[in-house]
Amino acid sequence: MENYSKRILVTGGAGFIGSHVVRRLLKHYPDYLIVNFDKLTYAGNLENLSDVESMSNYQFEKGDIVDANKVREVFSKYDITDVIHLAAESHVDRSIEGPMDFVMTNVVGTVNLLQAAKENWTEGNHVFHHVSTDEVYGSLGDEGLFTEETSYDPRSPYSASKASSDHFVMAFYHTYGLPIKMSNCSNNYGSHHFPEKLIPLMIHNIQNSKPLPVYGKGDNIRDWLWVEDHASAIDTIFHKGGIGESYNVGGLNEWTNIELVRFLCQLMDGKLGREKGESEKLITYVTDRAGHDKRYAIDASKLENELGWKPSIQFEEGLSKTVDWYLENQDWVNKVTSGSYKEYYQNMYENR
Repeated sequence: MENYSKRILVTGGAGFIGSHVVRRLLKHYPDYLIVNFDKLTYAGNLENLSDVESMSNYQFEKGDIVDANKVREVFSKYDITDVIHLAAESHVDRSIEGPMDFVMTNVVGTVNLLQAAKENWTEGNHVFHHVSTDEVYGSLGDEGLFTEETSYDPRSPYSASKASSDHFVMAFYHTYGLPIKMSNCSNNYGSHHFPEKLIPLMIHNIQNSKPLPVYGKGDNIRDWLWVEDHASAIDTIFHKGGIGESYNVGGLNEWTNIELVRFLCQLMDGKLGREKGESEKLITYVTDRAGHDKRYAIDASKLENELGWKPSIQFEEGLSKTVDWYLENQDWVNKVTSGSYKEYYQNMYENR
């Protein structure tokens, strides 16, 4: 194996956030070997990385982090020096319908990775960067922000599984001295996002004049983070963050869901040449999600003050860029919504 300065295992590297992280690492660190380890569930799409898959310092391994033997095999095969752990079941509604999948991937899978790192990293400088969510903190009222000291109070099976994984990560640091770093981020948006999540779903439905389902009264508040900014934050924390430290990553963009959907309608009416207000007629209020947290808001001042990171883009500009990407990449959207994107893996890897 070539003499790379680092050999980083990126779990979930074919997913929405993971693909942006993989692409950034390959672009900025040619002396690193990047190993993308992904199960390729419905949300993992190798076409997200088609522009970098031929790079000499990139390797893809299909596998499930729940499979402890496969995890150990990949650690050994590539002599993994570092981990950026992004693999997770992440859709709250799916966790309500089937919580065990979330327990297995988010909890058991994380412990498998921690155990493999503990067994393999007996000397040298290593980093296990665990990427988590602000949902572990529960729900905020009208005031206040989540800080790194906020007590955990998960309200859904998804957030409970992520909270558990966070606790295991910190336990491996305190018990075994494993060199961990952790980040908890707010809602991401941007290109290559699977269209079950709010923003890509609304873009797709507006374009196709389908109903725009909004939970409850639409007054739930979220902080939105551009996925490229999140990738840069992960890069910053991985390289500059303190061992055993946790960092909150936020976009400083609080919007109610209904305000966001209405802004998307106005944005897309302009881009699609429709009459003003035409798409807003598609808004449909549906029964609220069980245990729907009222408000999330991140205080990212620790990350800014200690490591110098802050968001590079305002939400309105980022949202416009996101809409443009979806409108310009209809082939990607059609493949994802039809399920045919899965053929890419078969053609590129299985049928060779």
